[in-house]
Amino acid sequence: MDQRRLILFLVFSFALVMLWDGWLKHNQPPVAAQQPAAVGAAAPADGAVPTPTLNAAAPGAPAVPGEQAAAAAAPRVVVETDLLRAEVSAQGGDIVRLELKQHKASGETGANFVLFDDGTTRHQYAAQSGLIGDGLPTHKTVFQLPASELRLKDGEDAVELRLQAPEQNGVQVTKVMRFARGSYLVDIAYEIRNGGAQALAPHAYFQLTRDGNPAEQVEAFGVTTFTGPAFYTDANKFQKVQFADITDGDAKFAKSASDGWVAMVQHYFVSAWLPEQGQQREYFARALGNNLFSAGVILPVSAIEPGAAGTVASRLYAGPQEQDKLEGIAPGLDLVVDYGWLTVIAAPLFWVLSWFHKLTGNWGWAIILVTVAIKAVFFPLSAASYKSMAKMRVLGPRLQRMKELYGNDKAKMQQEMMNLYRTEKINPLGG
Repeated sequence: MDQRRLILFLVFSFALVMLWDGWLKHNQPPVAAQQPAAVGAAAPADGAVPTPTLNAAAPGAPAVPGEQAAAAAAPRVVVETDLLRAEVSAQGGDIVRLELKQHKASGETGANFVLFDDGTTRHQYAAQSGLIGDGLPTHKTVFQLPASELRLKDGEDAVELRLQAPEQNGVQVTKVMRFARGSYLVDIAYEIRNGGAQALAPHAYFQLTRDGNPAEQVEAFGVTTFTGPAFYTDANKFQKVQFADITDGDAKFAKSASDGWVAMVQHYFVSAWLPEQGQQREYFARALGNNLFSAGVILPVSAIEPGAAGTVASRLYAGPQEQDKLEGIAPGLDLVVDYGWLTVIAAPLFWVLSWFHKLTGNWGWAIILVTVAIKAVFFPLSAASYKSMAKMRVLGPRLQRMKELYGNDKAKMQQEMMNLYRTEKINPLGG
């Protein structure tokens, strides 16, 4: 009886630990990150422009352009919605700081959690993009900002930021960023108007640049949560890449596909570039030096003849790992939620927990209901165990007499006991 109680106690304790861990994933703010090393904080979070490899030998293949020198401290524009407060730099139109207003940082009363950061307080982490082609703007180009601050007003569904690049060879490029109400998605597009004399065959790149420091020290059962790039394609599915593998040149992931996305994953939160499905693309991951890394995607742009215009776009998700919502944003995006080696148990348990939470609207009641559900699932086994133990108690005197009669003959004793179990239809291991 004591052994049975111990086993049940361990089973339910483990289930409660998993439920508690699932609850924390959606409610507890992350642990404050360690201060990055000074050398990392001082390094510029840019790096060279990526170069596409597809069709590299074809006529008109894009080349890496010379970059326009940016000011040491480029001006910024603040864009604020009900969920986000973003700081967009004039240099490249990069999102260099992003606060999540619905999530608070630990240790700082009332302070919003900062996902993207310029390295002055936490990590170096930015969402960057640009065009590849002679004279086209990159993430180093200084754009013209329309205002110092844009706020989503009452009654508005979205706020749009338009950044104008310096005209080069008659080519006008506008970077358009659309922030929507109630969403962690940002739509980013380039409007390209070719006023020059030559046709354009550019590419666009969208990358996440981050230092290699872990987001936080979160450890469960001796396993530290993953921080780093991740890639997803229909053919290769979800692939995590360690920063060390990028440095060593051993990173393994799908290099080209017509679907999928690239993300930067950390505990509780994720950022991801989500190009339109069905469009050919190249994925890359690079070490930039000074403990900086970039992971991104390169998209081709249809040829733009003189006097014509073209566009290229991608969506950016930057927010919490809300598994049920991520699944609806992009195929496989929910896989960024890292349960570690307990995924087989934790994932279905958390699905049940989320379902009960939708019914009750309270995580506490959801945990109680899941515990009751687990008890109900195991009830047939518990009932069979009780019955088996009750029958064994009834047979106790008869087994004692057998021991007295056949105590010295173990073979005979074992035979008589098995005959008794078969006659009484008892499983001796049922308890």
